[in-house]
Amino acid sequence: MGPSQWPSSGSYAFSLLALLSSPRPSHTHFLPPRVATLQSPLPPLCLPPLSRFRFLPRPPQASPSALADELVTHLNVPLEAKQRLLEEPRLEARLRGALELIREQVEIIKLSSKISNEVEDRLSTRQREYYLRQQLKTIKEQLGEEEDGSEEDDMTELANRLKAKPLPREVRVAAEKELRRLKRMQPSQPEHSVVRTYLEWILDLPWFLKDDENEAGDTDAQVPSNVEEAFFDVRAVEAQLDRDHHGLGKVKRRILEYIAVRSLTRSLKGPILCLVGPPGVGKTSLGRSIATALGRRFQRLSLGGVHDEAEIRGHRRTYIGALPGNILQCMKKAGTPDPLFLLDEVDKLGSSIRGGDPSAAMLEVLDPEQNSTFTDHYLNLPYDLSRVFFLATANQTDTIPEPLLDRMEVINLPGYTIEEKVFIAEQYLIPKQLAANGLSPEHVIVTPR
Repeated sequence: MGPSQWPSSGSYAFSLLALLSSPRPSHTHFLPPRVATLQSPLPPLCLPPLSRFRFLPRPPQASPSALADELVTHLNVPLEAKQRLLEEPRLEARLRGALELIREQVEIIKLSSKISNEVEDRLSTRQREYYLRQQLKTIKEQLGEEEDGSEEDDMTELANRLKAKPLPREVRVAAEKELRRLKRMQPSQPEHSVVRTYLEWILDLPWFLKDDENEAGDTDAQVPSNVEEAFFDVRAVEAQLDRDHHGLGKVKRRILEYIAVRSLTRSLKGPILCLVGPPGVGKTSLGRSIATALGRRFQRLSLGGVHDEAEIRGHRRTYIGALPGNILQCMKKAGTPDPLFLLDEVDKLGSSIRGGDPSAAMLEVLDPEQNSTFTDHYLNLPYDLSRVFFLATANQTDTIPEPLLDRMEVINLPGYTIEEKVFIAEQYLIPKQLAANGLSPEHVIVTPR
């Protein structure tokens, strides 16, 4: 095709320009009426090389082939696509190919612009929230209602506590992951308080004894194995029981035999003592005396009326207001991984269709082969209960679930004789009531029986 056969100014070249660019109102009269009304934005990369064509006082007498080559040269497309277009001998096919490439670039730029606008909107929202929080903080400071510490101070405090807390390796990895999530959250997010409460529970629970903390300071520390130092002073236990309780010779002797076996085996593995008797015979006070003699902190957990397994294992964090079960709550109160746990009224442990079977959860708690990795639904991390000295009480054995009763060694407390009751009243009950009412022995006369 020679110069005499080139398309006129109203054909291919300027039709292409009209389809791709948005002509200024002052120059649309240079374009044919059919294409002057078309509006199609041109990518910014193509504007510089075309500026010399758009704003000339008259349409240029340029080759449409050269125009297509010029357009494609400045497009951000693979080199192979440009080469295929340059090798195309047909003018119409070359112009159509150039138009397709430019339209693809236009769609890409539109998508990029949309993404950029969304990002800017999100950033604007965050900046607005930050600005409003700063205003609220300034207002509270002016009113004298400023908070004790900022959010940054709280995050720093949590990070320092986590760094100083001796934790097993698996627990430390989970806690550090949750702390990173918490730092990325805004305080206004609902999950912010959930994650923070979870971290505080991990930091408040006792994971190691004081003697183990030096070895557990490393993040590679494992959950400690079963007790190695479970040595009990049987004479101290005997003296404490005689000092706190009168009579009950057979019961005391059986308790001393049980503790002596635990001391010889240097382990807490074995059946759980269960003190069975009517109310008021001293089952709970016996457990407290044993805890005092062994130098362990005493924790009492009443199981009467418990019908939901979640009260033992806790609720999952997906529930609103979820917390760990009563087992870990008592461990937090004890502040040590080796307290004496008194499971009171184990015979009144119930079950329900919706809540599950709490006795099945208690089996894992009392089983020495499983309680070293007890998993609460809330923490969803293994917790070691193998150091805990478990003791149970009941009024009768008929209502205790059979699998749970098989884990226990029953000691019956039949009660006291008349002579023992009189001695207990004179030596324990009357002085206790005098002190409770602010009286001295001179104010009261007790006639002998």
